[in-house]
Amino acid sequence: MSSYDPLYNPKIDVHAFVPPLQEALARARKILDEKGQANIHDRDAMVRAAYGLHYVLHDLLDALDALDAERGEGQ
Repeated sequence: MSSYDPLYNPKIDVHAFVPPLQEALARARKILDEKGQANIHDRDAMVRAAYGLHYVLHDLLDALDALDAERGEGQ
């Protein structure tokens, strides 16, 4: 057991919806642009940036996995 709360806990942070790849890419670009403007000296802004980027990265990977599954790859 750790003495901190992790950014991601697979037991409770399950994504119920896998976005289409183009949607996931658009959202990732948007969040990357937004979070790229965050003040690196602002702890709260950095936590929000890490959290936002973490989730769009998960969406991208899930969308790619879904696309691979549709194509019959990775089996």
